[in-house]
Amino acid sequence: MMMPDGVMIDGSWDLTVTVTDLQVTGQIEKILRVKGDLHVGGVMLKLVESLDVPLDWSDHGLWWPDKNMWLSRTRSTLDQYGVQADANLFFTPMHKNLHIQLPDLQVMDMRVDFSVNVFGSVVQICKELGIRRPEELSLMRKLDKDDLKRNRGATVARRRRMRDSVAGNSNGNLTPNTSMDGNMTIGGSPYNRTPRTPGTPQGTLLRTPGTPGSPYGTLNPHSPYQWNGGGTMSPGSMNSLSFEGAMDSSLANSPNTPTKEALTLLYRPKSNSEKARINAGWLDSSVSLMEQGVRENDLILLRFKFYNFYDLNPKYDAVRINQIYEQAKWGLISEEIDCTEEEMMMFASLQLQVNLQVSEPQDLVDGTANQSADDDIDAALMDLQVSLEGSTITSPGDITNIPELHDYLKHFKPKKFTLKAYKKYWFTFKDTHVSMYRSKEDANPMTRINLKGCEVSPDVNIASAKYGIKLFVPSPDGLTENWIRCENEDQYAKWMAACKLASKGKTMADSSYDAEVKSILAFLSMQHPSHGPSINPNTVDIQPEDFVAPRFLKKIKNKVISQRILEAHANVRDMNLIEAKMNYIKAWQALPEYGVTYFIVKFRGSKKEELLGVASNRIMRMDLNSGDANKTWRYNTMEEWYVNWEIKQVMVKFKDQNTGHQENIAMSCLTADCKIVHEFLGGYIFLSMRSGDKNQTLDEKLFHKLTGGWD
Repeated sequence: MMMPDGVMIDGSWDLTVTVTDLQVTGQIEKILRVKGDLHVGGVMLKLVESLDVPLDWSDHGLWWPDKNMWLSRTRSTLDQYGVQADANLFFTPMHKNLHIQLPDLQVMDMRVDFSVNVFGSVVQICKELGIRRPEELSLMRKLDKDDLKRNRGATVARRRRMRDSVAGNSNGNLTPNTSMDGNMTIGGSPYNRTPRTPGTPQGTLLRTPGTPGSPYGTLNPHSPYQWNGGGTMSPGSMNSLSFEGAMDSSLANSPNTPTKEALTLLYRPKSNSEKARINAGWLDSSVSLMEQGVRENDLILLRFKFYNFYDLNPKYDAVRINQIYEQAKWGLISEEIDCTEEEMMMFASLQLQVNLQVSEPQDLVDGTANQSADDDIDAALMDLQVSLEGSTITSPGDITNIPELHDYLKHFKPKKFTLKAYKKYWFTFKDTHVSMYRSKEDANPMTRINLKGCEVSPDVNIASAKYGIKLFVPSPDGLTENWIRCENEDQYAKWMAACKLASKGKTMADSSYDAEVKSILAFLSMQHPSHGPSINPNTVDIQPEDFVAPRFLKKIKNKVISQRILEAHANVRDMNLIEAKMNYIKAWQALPEYGVTYFIVKFRGSKKEELLGVASNRIMRMDLNSGDANKTWRYNTMEEWYVNWEIKQVMVKFKDQNTGHQENIAMSCLTADCKIVHEFLGGYIFLSMRSGDKNQTLDEKLFHKLTGGWD
């Protein structure tokens, strides 16, 4: 007991603990007589003994709202945590309901651990959903439209969120908007919060999902997660354990058209600035959901964060492939990533093929189901042989001889205030260098360019027979542009594949060269115009807004779009379901803007706002308005990166091993917390360190070491 003047009697004092549980009507407030040397586990034990409620309290933990932290170290004392007599703690379940929107825009209600870091929560979520490689995904907070119009920054948004969510009032409520049973009553969301069913264990059952107008109608009505009361079992609950792995059937194929409520959550950025501001929503992987202001029944987005997909195997990754395909599809339709008109029609045709194949029985020749035991053994033996001996080299000839390319190509070097004029020159390609001669007979080259570390971008228009390659070569003054024009598809595929490999420091002797050429030719073949539709237009209902980006709807009539989609479909009509999805993903990965995450920054020494592009193998300094890359730095030249937390500045050190040139850059992020930029850099480094062993365990400690930002 405390005296009026605040002096403790016998070294003990009264600690206020509020107990919240789904089966308890309202909140129970308990006053415990404790000492500062009592450990956290002892407080919980003492509290449970004082409660006359026969429940399993093993999932409960102590939350300190004033400090915004979990008292998770049960062996630490109250003194070590700094808990004083005026503290008000909450004894609350660590697993809470969360509305999670998947990449395919479906919304699922899941039980998530709010006491572990976000990375751990994502691992748990992916395990329940049947998605391998959880390190490639993360959670995002949905931003308002106003957040996309100005540089609020993650820090400001987080403070605003904390002010609205984290307790700090005298009544000791967990949040100002929390009801007596812990439910959030947030307004303004397009998804109505579904009340928990009273009397069910920890509220894992939902009432009447799938009703007309409900956002949960996007879920498969034949999902195995059904109970006799008409509700949906949250995956991972005790009653759903018998359906382990059954989630694949409902998530491996998504509804062709999501609900209108789901579509309202789509970001539709109108500029590079808005594309950059979207990334302020990423949650910190090293901090728990509760500590970042996320509360029970909040809506959180699950998205693929790092575009470095490892070991996509149709046999095991039906759900993962579908979710990647869906994220790519909605990214193109919402214009988060740009493509040409011909490419858009190709993507739409692949999407149509996916929609048609979903309702068709699959022969599963890709090895997803009808593979015999003998085939499995043969495949395992082949994998073992490859791992022990290396892959078989089938290319004839001397493998020490590096192949060369040489041909007449057109060249143009863009300059300001000059007309576009291509001139034909004799080009040779050897190692990672391109040499340009005035004619085939000349011995001395006009120009010799080393493509290692350069940016390679396609400039193709099938309809006008334009097959161009744009090269952005690093120089002390930035990037030097060189445009090359090929005569036909075969020539373009060979030179484009050589340029791509050279940019990564590889030559045409690399085993991936032939596969790259075939991939480029296949990508082009899907864009060829057809003489007519492959199916009867009257048998399919094509709503153009579900297939193409809005900017194409403004310039092309709906009837014409439908006709062109059907014509393009003739090139992909023989693909099965998995082939169509995989080809969609490969075509998406071939786009120039693929895998680039944007941030608005100010570089040290510069007063203007610029764009920072972070990709799987490089970072780019870009023009904010045009999106053109002015300078590129590869990760293989990066020595270290760190954050000055006092001034919120990300610093990166580079050193070219070939030239010995050193360069240090520093930038302040205006649209997101600098921790997010740091995490992207560390995350891609972590993903690049994954070994060839497909059964390797996830090294969470290394991930947090590279992305955490703190020692």
